[in-house]
Amino acid sequence: MGTLEGKVALVTGASRGVGKGIALGLGEQGATVYVTGRSEAGGAAPTPLPGTVQETAAEVTEQGGRGIAIACDHRDDEQTRAAVQRVIEEAGRIDVLVNNVWGGYEYFWDGTPFWEEAGFWTQPLERWDAAFQAGVRAHYVTTAAAAPAMVAAGSGLIVNVSSEGAEKTDTGVAYGAAKAATDHMIACMAHELRDHGVTAVSLYPGLVRTESVLRAAEYMDLTVSESPLFVGRAVAALAADPDVARHTGQVVRTSSLAEEYHFSDPVPR
Repeated sequence: MGTLEGKVALVTGASRGVGKGIALGLGEQGATVYVTGRSEAGGAAPTPLPGTVQETAAEVTEQGGRGIAIACDHRDDEQTRAAVQRVIEEAGRIDVLVNNVWGGYEYFWDGTPFWEEAGFWTQPLERWDAAFQAGVRAHYVTTAAAAPAMVAAGSGLIVNVSSEGAEKTDTGVAYGAAKAATDHMIACMAHELRDHGVTAVSLYPGLVRTESVLRAAEYMDLTVSESPLFVGRAVAALAADPDVARHTGQVVRTSSLAEEYHFSDPVPR
């Protein structure tokens, strides 16, 4: 029996990449995992990258959990609320919410000559909007929809997938500002949720070998990198910890969690 048998999780932006790895990590431990994303079987692909929510859900089930796919564009508040409501109606609870959905990377494949950009003032304003609408705002709306069920239960874990870009100044203005906003949002949410038994953290993965990163592997040093499933094991470890509240309001890193909870990366570099 997995350590998360009987638990229900919702992972947003899980068609591929980090979100998929988190869903699989929770599935390894027996959780029921609802996964959302825009890429669905038979639909128009929003990116040239492989993966659909149905494929992720099937792999969660193969890992020992129960995967359930929900097609959802988290830029649409009504779709977001409907997705959360479906989880609550079907499962009766949400024990773990992982806000992974993100926007702002479209310029890598939409034909934008981003290599010619020489500062934020040369970038399209849509870059800022994408990072905040599909990232920060989507995280807020999803959490606001899920929080009442967690508060009523007196327990729950909320994880915002963020990055060290929040603490740096050389990762781009839109990206850095959005990630910093994500972190501060979690700190403020944790303050308001603490008395209700709900834990909220920001999670910093390292360099993750996602489908997108591997496409550009020849230009990158992957010596110190991690698999998406490694990130998933970090979230699963947090979700299984009865004393996870000690982390609330904080930034936690996958590398530090691996040391604390004694898990390793199952996928070799």
